[in-house]
Amino acid sequence: MDFEARVAGLSALAEPARLRIVDLLGIGDASPGELRAELGLPSNLLAHHLKVLEDAGIVSRHRSHADKRRTYLRLHRERLAGLLPAASSAAGATAERVVFVCTANSARSQLAAALWREASPIPVTSGGTHPGAAIAPGAVAAARRHGLVLVQERPQSLDGLLRDGDFVVTVCDAAHEELPADRRSGTRPRLAGVSHWSVPDPVAAGTDAAFDAAYDDIAGRVADLAPRLTPTVDATPDATAS
Repeated sequence: MDFEARVAGLSALAEPARLRIVDLLGIGDASPGELRAELGLPSNLLAHHLKVLEDAGIVSRHRSHADKRRTYLRLHRERLAGLLPAASSAAGATAERVVFVCTANSARSQLAAALWREASPIPVTSGGTHPGAAIAPGAVAAARRHGLVLVQERPQSLDGLLRDGDFVVTVCDAAHEELPADRRSGTRPRLAGVSHWSVPDPVAAGTDAAFDAAYDDIAGRVADLAPRLTPTVDATPDATAS
C-alpha cells in the first residue's frame, strides 16, 4: 500500500463511529439498516461515514442475493494491512458450538462447517431454513478438490436446532433475512453471538469456479473468526451434536 493510500485509510478510521463500523464488519457483513440500529446514528450521518470508508476502499457494498432492494456492506481486510481493530463484539467471546445456516443447508453452510472443524476445537453443525433433500453435488466435489471432509451426511432443518451458547453464522442472504428478529439478535435462545457472511450461492451458477469461489470466501472468513472465539470449558469436538 502506497503512502497516500495509507493516509486515506488511517484518516477514514480516525473517527469513533467509523472505527466502530469497521469493528462490526470485522465479524460479518451488515446492511445499512442493521448498522444504523446498532450504532443509533441517523441515516444521513451513517451514509456519510459509509461513503468515507467506501472511498478509502475499506468497505464495499453489494445487493442482497435474496431481496434486491437490500444492500450489504463488506469489509476489505487487505486494505487495513494489520490495522484492523479487534472486533469487540466477538473478542474474548466463548461459544459452546458454532452453527452455520443457509437456506437449503446443501452447499455454503456444509462447506463452512467442514472448514470450521479443521480450524477450531469448538463443535460445529449446520442447518437450513428450508433444508434440501441432499447435499449439492457441486459442494461434495468442491470439498473433494480441497481435501475437505464434510461434517454431515445430509441437510438438516434449523427448527429445534439452536440452543443456548451457540454462535450462529448465516452464510446466505435469504436465510439471514428470513430469520426472526429475536434469533438474529441472539435473544432466543440465548446465543453466544450472531454473525452474517454474505456469500453468493454457488448452486445458482452450478460451476466448479462458483463453488471454489464460495470455498475461498468462506475459508478466509473462518480463518479470521476462529481465533476470536474461545470454547467453553465443557465444549468437545463432537461436531454433529445438536
